[in-house]
Amino acid sequence: MIASIPSDCVLPDPAEVRRVRSADGTGLNVESYGPEGAPVVVLSHGWTCATAFWAPVVHQLVGEYRLVAYDQRGHGRSDTPPGAAGYSTAKLAEDLEAVLLATVPAGERAVLAGHSMGGMTIMAAADRPEVRRRTGAAVLISTGPGELVAELTVVPPAVRSTAVRRFLHRQILQSRLPLGPVTGLSKALLKYATMGPDTPADRVAACAQVVHACPTAVRHRWAGVLDTLDVHQGLARLAVPTAVVVGSHDKLTPPVHAHRMAAALTDGRGLLELDRVGHMSPVERPAEVAGEIRRMAALAADAPSASAAASAPASAAEEAVS
Repeated sequence: MIASIPSDCVLPDPAEVRRVRSADGTGLNVESYGPEGAPVVVLSHGWTCATAFWAPVVHQLVGEYRLVAYDQRGHGRSDTPPGAAGYSTAKLAEDLEAVLLATVPAGERAVLAGHSMGGMTIMAAADRPEVRRRTGAAVLISTGPGELVAELTVVPPAVRSTAVRRFLHRQILQSRLPLGPVTGLSKALLKYATMGPDTPADRVAACAQVVHACPTAVRHRWAGVLDTLDVHQGLARLAVPTAVVVGSHDKLTPPVHAHRMAAALTDGRGLLELDRVGHMSPVERPAEVAGEIRRMAALAADAPSASAAASAPASAAEEAVS
């Protein structure tokens, strides 16, 4: 029997869909949900995912916030870079900056919520002036700043050799094999690698539908970036109130990353570890993830206004977007 997709894993009709051009001309699909004029939350998804990944969280928050979700380059409806130069953490940072310039009015600040590679995007962009001006708080979800291959726990612990484990993890991460159609076996493998043991079959099916839609070449290109990822400096420069969320059974970015990030943050506001949850926490436990976004939004609202940022001269990039 094929598991149906839960209704909250299907995005509602967007209030707005727009095309935003990044610094190198890459077109980004940007979708907005919720009332115009409400506090803005920008959602940045992870490797092999798309805006649809955020559907459960969007349903939790859509009545309270203006939710901006965008497809990372190469994913969903965004443009696919033609060559290796289009894949880097610097490009991810440029994309986030372009989205913020296009969707967050000058003088206002959004909450940035990033899952996996989306959290890495936030860290990579933390030192960009336009990102800093438009960010009031952040939530780093199931993510890490580096040493990803070294900390992966997908390979069973029975394989004790560190060298062998790293070799196998790198082969898994950078596989060029197409995922093919969603099958019972592929869902079982996806659940083992990315989700907690209690995740219902319909939520596994929803994640599989999103992940299998990612082109093989794009998946491989971004895997190469993740293999050598190092955004520790960006993490240290993330100066806004920031919460960290991780699943206790996350094999791709295990809790060790979350604890290191929480300790390194300039303005850390807590670490939420979700019991028996894997890497896909926004789909597995959307209420708790939405709760952390809501908590950070309240902190951002209580912070001093961004009037200084609003009164500062517009940058060339801002003028171009305007």
